[in-house]
Amino acid sequence: MKLEELGNRMKERLLGPLPGDSAHATLRATPIGETIPRFEHKLPPKPGGVLILLYEHGGQLKFPVIKRQEYRGAHSGQISLPGGKAEAGEDAVQAALREGEEEIGVERIKLNVLGTLSDFFVVPSNFIITPVIATIKSEPFFKPDSYEVAKILTGSIDDLIKDDAIKQSELLAAGRYRMMAPYFDIEGEVVWGATAMMLNEFRVILREVFSAG
Repeated sequence: MKLEELGNRMKERLLGPLPGDSAHATLRATPIGETIPRFEHKLPPKPGGVLILLYEHGGQLKFPVIKRQEYRGAHSGQISLPGGKAEAGEDAVQAALREGEEEIGVERIKLNVLGTLSDFFVVPSNFIITPVIATIKSEPFFKPDSYEVAKILTGSIDDLIKDDAIKQSELLAAGRYRMMAPYFDIEGEVVWGATAMMLNEFRVILREVFSAG
């Protein structure tokens, strides 16, 4: 399927009911050790947006994810979708497009927004994140922000929608919590947690769109 056709079908599909929690639950990690992570937040969650950017490369449909730099924070070194906190006066779409431009160097003016997925509560960092799906006609030239982005990885739509795309492994979260985590493999990196859960909703919808056509 070509990018334009997929974009048109996705735009129409995103107007309907979304799988939301049922898709998220499939990729939810489960604690397996005696130490269970607990999070308490005194403030309401902060709004933000992440970008799922679709483009064509070599006849295939692709999307970028980023490996974050190591820092003192809940998502240090993790694989994420480009995105972050909304600034004053921004909605989630504006935040996702701005963050995409800042983190991976794609000009927001060149993007065609198709719609959004279900809002997702990221418990460790106390964010409500809206995944924003967009396309870009020409293959983007990525320029990672060296302060926030260690490297940019390329995901494949063909790989994402495969029956065996979801894998599972034990991992150590935050250096101390043993978790059994479903995940996606993107360029040899483990994509788990909130990013995987949001990508699985995208995957469920993609599989609907491809099977219908």
